Amino acid sequence: WIIRPFVAARDEALVQVGRMALTDPLTRLANRRLISEHLGIAIAASARHKEYGAVLALDLDGLKAVNDGYGHKAGDAVLVEVAERLPAIIRAEDVVGRLGGDEFVILIHRLGTDESSARDRALLVADKLIALVKEPLDFNGETLEVSASIGIRMLGSSTLDVPTALHEADVALYHAKNTGRGRAAFFEETEPTS
Repeated sequence: WIIRPFVAARDEALVQVGRMALTDPLTRLANRRLISEHLGIAIAASARHKEYGAVLALDLDGLKAVNDGYGHKAGDAVLVEVAERLPAIIRAEDVVGRLGGDEFVILIHRLGTDESSARDRALLVADKLIALVKEPLDFNGETLEVSASIGIRMLGSSTLDVPTALHEADVALYHAKNTGRGRAAFFEETEPTS
């Protein structure tokens, strides 16, 4: 009798530790480790099924101004609110995670076998994410605003590994930031990656 509550408590503790190892503590989204696992699966599935997918690197524009003007609690509130909004745009089989700071990653599976159509679908998701992030947030009676820039790395057009896919999504993200912020840009395989 006494052993059962102990075993149940131990099992619950193990579940909690496992969850903590794979989720971001602030947003409760997938962390870098879990995103990397899912991205590896997405890359392999895209190659195996000859179907495109995409990894989107999303970075918040204006979070530093929120932190500077209203404090880090406000910045954390923005991160949590954005984390709650992002899954509303994607399908259940897709994955949203936070890499750290103000950078999020969205993995989109099964965008189709036609590259042009898959790119259009990935861009449509990115545009919806940008619009959703741009909606004002309330923090203690103050209206806070941030925007998002997104880099898109299509999956399925070549053999990739996880670090390269994340890096190339980041290259596209910084291209989006450098050309106006609040927009999405694709990584083109002809771009230098260093």
